[in-house]
Amino acid sequence: MTGKRILYVTSELFPFTTKNIISLSVLKATKLMQSIGNDVRIFMPRFGLINERRHQLHEVIRLSGINLTINQIDQPLLIKVASIPDVRLQVYFIDNEEYFQRKAIYEDKNGNFFSDNDERSLFLTKGVLETVKRLNWKPDLIHLYGWMSSLIPLYIKYIYNNIDSVYRNSKIVVSIYNTPFTGNLNKEIIRKIKLDGIITEKLKLLQHPNYFNLLKLSMLFSDAIIKGDDTYPKDIEDYIKENKLYFFKYYPFEEIETVYRKFYQKIILYKINE
Repeated sequence: MTGKRILYVTSELFPFTTKNIISLSVLKATKLMQSIGNDVRIFMPRFGLINERRHQLHEVIRLSGINLTINQIDQPLLIKVASIPDVRLQVYFIDNEEYFQRKAIYEDKNGNFFSDNDERSLFLTKGVLETVKRLNWKPDLIHLYGWMSSLIPLYIKYIYNNIDSVYRNSKIVVSIYNTPFTGNLNKEIIRKIKLDGIITEKLKLLQHPNYFNLLKLSMLFSDAIIKGDDTYPKDIEDYIKENKLYFFKYYPFEEIETVYRKFYQKIILYKINE
């Protein structure tokens, strides 16, 4: 597959964050897709532990300067960019002093899950979708990694497909992992989403806003699922079957380069169960 626009949104990406299955998978997939002639853009949060000087981040003034409304409060959006070393692969960082300046990703130094992680996810969602729209760059494929990007399919379905043509023909792929966070998101998350005009009974999934219910919501509004781990709770496997969701069976991390290009091609052109 070549000549396609592919948008990656991830919570983590090496070398900007530590090495783990998500940060390395994104790196491997993006480098491959660019090397074979695709137009690749990567978005992620600008967490406070990312060293701006070391990674040579700089602000994109023309894309910054708008406000995103989160829970009826305007929050300024800053966009910063950097490149992955040794390749011409640009990474866009979603930044905001309220949500991403702290020197941590999901938890404080005592291991407590941040109480505003729901709003941080909402800010990332809106920040990415608004910025891509301002770039007037229409992705053929959107590939999501990490729970913090899980609300993007919902917002594309109920808001952005109705107000702009940028995402109208985009196919969405979500990679899921059996790596739950401890606890729940803020229980007010449904109310905050509804403030943006999204009304659907599927939001009931977030009455208990834990990791796996967030995955369910993301999978439901995606075109395809990639299993990043070999095993999942029975509840997740049953949900995939009951909703007849199109999924790509688990392949080890080392085989990504072999299998992804064929899978992407199938998603863009048609669906064939693996």
